[in-house]
Amino acid sequence: MLNIYPVVLEFIGSIRPLLAQIERRDRDLGRQLRRAASSVALNLGEGMYSRGELKTARYHTALGSMRESWSCLEVAQAFGYVRAFDATLGAQMNQIIGTLVRLVEGKR
Repeated sequence: MLNIYPVVLEFIGSIRPLLAQIERRDRDLGRQLRRAASSVALNLGEGMYSRGELKTARYHTALGSMRESWSCLEVAQAFGYVRAFDATLGAQMNQIIGTLVRLVEGKR
């Protein structure tokens, strides 16, 4: 298992309160965030046990979904649904994105 996988699960747990706030104000944006965050974990999990181009494709999809998750949080903040997220959450997202970029580029 990749060391980043537990960090992704921790990230999902960290956004649960924000997700609840977003869903109260904008159900569609909340659903999109929930799907994107789930996609990060699911594609990472699938990629860990894939090979070749399929492995890279799964990691690339996870990377796109992580960036989408971050964008959902930024949009929610811009609409005033949530306050600015804390530095710890930002650090988690940066760590996940950085690791996924290295995986996509083939640099573990």
